[in-house]
Amino acid sequence: MDNNDIFARVSIFGHEYTVKAPTDSSYIKNIAEYVDTKMREVQEGMPNVQSTERIAILAAMNISDELFTNRKEKENFSSELESKVQSLIEIVDENL
Repeated sequence: MDNNDIFARVSIFGHEYTVKAPTDSSYIKNIAEYVDTKMREVQEGMPNVQSTERIAILAAMNISDELFTNRKEKENFSSELESKVQSLIEIVDENL
């Protein structure tokens, strides 16, 4: 281990982990809190006790769904913005 390595101690779903972190360990801690929250949301939505592995997989799928949805929204926004910019360029060109 490099002496400059920074590690963050985090807790996810009752398990403690030590994770190598960027210069600001609060970033890793925020991610761990988010994952923990998502796992607890999945657990609360289940009618009976599930394995930690199953809960983690379902939480990962929920987080992935959020990611894919955000990517699609960003793509749609970029396309809309590009279209509007192109329309403005055409209007400016017509009036010059």
